[in-house]
Amino acid sequence: MSDDSSTHPDDIDGTVFELPDLVDYQTGAIVSRTLIDDEGGSVTVFAFDDGQNLSEHTAPHDALLQVFDGTAAVTLDGERHELEDGESILMPADVPHAVDAVSSFKMALSMIR
Repeated sequence: MSDDSSTHPDDIDGTVFELPDLVDYQTGAIVSRTLIDDEGGSVTVFAFDDGQNLSEHTAPHDALLQVFDGTAAVTLDGERHELEDGESILMPADVPHAVDAVSSFKMALSMIR
């Protein structure tokens, strides 16, 4: 049964894929691709070029950040964590956080609403 309030890309719907292949690095930019976005949550993959960042902010929902290429620095409630390929961090709702590219990196962000 299809839910019209859910969005996801038709080109990968029902196929096997590798997350790192869904976004490409772009010089001086952060590239993102949303895989799921509905009332239950969202899943987005990102490619951060070296030196790019998301400044400190909060989100109203818990989020799981998973790095699958390169190195990211995640500052969570003032504490810096360096994550490398295969590592993850849970970011609780309403806790200030920021994301910096130590090197070019790719990640998935899963947010549960």
